[in-house]
Amino acid sequence: MAVNAPDSAADPTRLAFSSANAATQNLANETQERFLTLLVTQLQNQDPLNPMDNAEVTSQIAQLSTVNGITQLNNTLLALSGQIDVSQSMQAAALIGKGVLVPGEKIKLGSDPDDPSIRESTPFGVDLMSGASKIVVTIVDSNGKAVRDIELDPQENAGVLSLDWDGKDNNGMDVPDGAYRIKVKASDAEGEEVAAETLTYGKVGSVAYTAEGLRLDLGLAGPVSLLDIRKVM
Repeated sequence: MAVNAPDSAADPTRLAFSSANAATQNLANETQERFLTLLVTQLQNQDPLNPMDNAEVTSQIAQLSTVNGITQLNNTLLALSGQIDVSQSMQAAALIGKGVLVPGEKIKLGSDPDDPSIRESTPFGVDLMSGASKIVVTIVDSNGKAVRDIELDPQENAGVLSLDWDGKDNNGMDVPDGAYRIKVKASDAEGEEVAAETLTYGKVGSVAYTAEGLRLDLGLAGPVSLLDIRKVM
């Protein structure tokens, strides 16, 4: 099967580099022309009894090289920044329609529309900053009352743990459908607290470009940054 080569004219990355290189070359040429014009004028109008020192001419040429180098560096950084923006945009667009875990504590409990006897919460998770020997996730209701404690297996390494809830309290009884919150406490073998963050679920509905940068719309979970995503479901 033949594979068509990508059209370089339509490649945003190539266009970014091409534009930056062209801008750099034009600016360098203009700067050199202005410098040479000033230098020639200065040499033509110098005092014959007090000519310009060779060291001064060398110093000015060195300054010109430094300015050109800084200009080229700045344009290269701008091109790289544009490449990163294009890459992030492509990643974000590929996430539309997918579920993700992001920092947050909200979960929702409800019944399966096709089978009301099945009750489950929206997915949620925990982001461990390091290994932990004891991890307890607590689910609280809208009044702040703890309804369920879930103790997880010890984890040797840092990472994201995906969880779900069957809608039962600590006594095995069903709790009402609705909105709940999650909390987490983790500790190591010596009982020292381990940093951990709760994660909430959202489905990427759209991508927007705002003053704060690239944002993903997760519906009820609100807009988040691409960097906030901890896991793609």
